[in-house]
Amino acid sequence: MRSVLFVCLGNICRSPMAKFMLRDLLDQNGLERVAVDSAGISDEEAGNGLYPGARRALERRGVPFAEHRARRLQKGDYERFDCIVGMEKSHVEAMRRLFGGDPQEKLCRLLDLTDRPGDIADPWYTGDFDTTYAQLQSGCQALLKRALEQGAKP
Repeated sequence: MRSVLFVCLGNICRSPMAKFMLRDLLDQNGLERVAVDSAGISDEEAGNGLYPGARRALERRGVPFAEHRARRLQKGDYERFDCIVGMEKSHVEAMRRLFGGDPQEKLCRLLDLTDRPGDIADPWYTGDFDTTYAQLQSGCQALLKRALEQGAKP
């Protein structure tokens, strides 16, 4: 695995949190060469920064993060990334429509990589960033394991 793209609805909470969380895990394991990015299905938040609740959740746990500007998922992202990870079933379905399918089997839902498949709660609606963080952490750990098993090189 050389590159991962996380996808959520607006790209201000779940997908950028996952991006920074996985980046931190990869760096801790010497896998700096794996590229990680995020995007949203919708363009309603395009250009906006990381949502304050998401920022606080990362800060409380010491996860480093950088400047973030929300962007909309593009058709060309399918060719640019090895693994494209949605937060909800509806995100994976929207990606299949945009990409015209998934011939290279790059698409998945993050929690489907764990022993507790399902959708990741949207904290923009729930206000519960702790639950979302725990779900993202579980999924990112599974992605790290996958990267290590696939022989990602430091």
